[in-house]
Amino acid sequence: MAAGRTGIALAAAVLVAGILQADPAVAGQARVAVASNFTDAARRIAAAFEAQGDHTVTLSFGSTGQIFTQIAQGAPFDAFLAADQTRPERAVAEGLAVAGSRFTYASGRLALYSADPGLVTGETTLARGTFDKLAIANPETAPYGAAAIETMEALGVLDAIRPKLVRGANIAQTYQFVATGNAELGFVALSQIAASEGGSRWIVPETLHAPIAQDAVLLSEAADRQAAIAFLAFLKGPDARAIIAGFGYGVPAP
Repeated sequence: MAAGRTGIALAAAVLVAGILQADPAVAGQARVAVASNFTDAARRIAAAFEAQGDHTVTLSFGSTGQIFTQIAQGAPFDAFLAADQTRPERAVAEGLAVAGSRFTYASGRLALYSADPGLVTGETTLARGTFDKLAIANPETAPYGAAAIETMEALGVLDAIRPKLVRGANIAQTYQFVATGNAELGFVALSQIAASEGGSRWIVPETLHAPIAQDAVLLSEAADRQAAIAFLAFLKGPDARAIIAGFGYGVPAP
């Protein structure tokens, strides 16, 4: 019987060891939830990080509000790159993220954009209202959508334009509405159009809306997960900062 129990215990130990070895988090993988406005920049940064050869990164994208809800419900993420400061701050306050790990990694810019080269000529485009549909991200869950509402309020055009608004679930879907012509124009993240010279655009003055400071935070379940810690450290470094600036974001002082 003793030998039998020993065999069972040994088999259990082998099984546990196999599970640990198969766990991507233990194997050096950082699971990062990213606000959709930062999609292209995050992919570029993840590739540069992985090129160091120590860890890998799995990226998941969505609106900041949607991601926060998923984290609160136990989604298996290690780090959160938001499009605002509010949700990361709440994550720390509610014990979902590690205290002291929050930092601003980028400052976003809002742009009014159309695939039509002659449509957007500045803020007067909104006042003229010669369009049927204007796309914005859901202002309840997407900070860029909230900034779009603030901009239209500041210009005194929101009430006139409100019946023409088309809401995307996040800023990525909002951009797709405009790029495919399902909306003649829309408020998008400057980073989404920074590498393209097509269409027409107006970069919204930052005085027309609250700053879009984007914070990152290490989640509590990953407090001792070296891959996630290393990725966030890389995000603060010169290589990542150069990539962020290249996508049209403001970069905080190191």
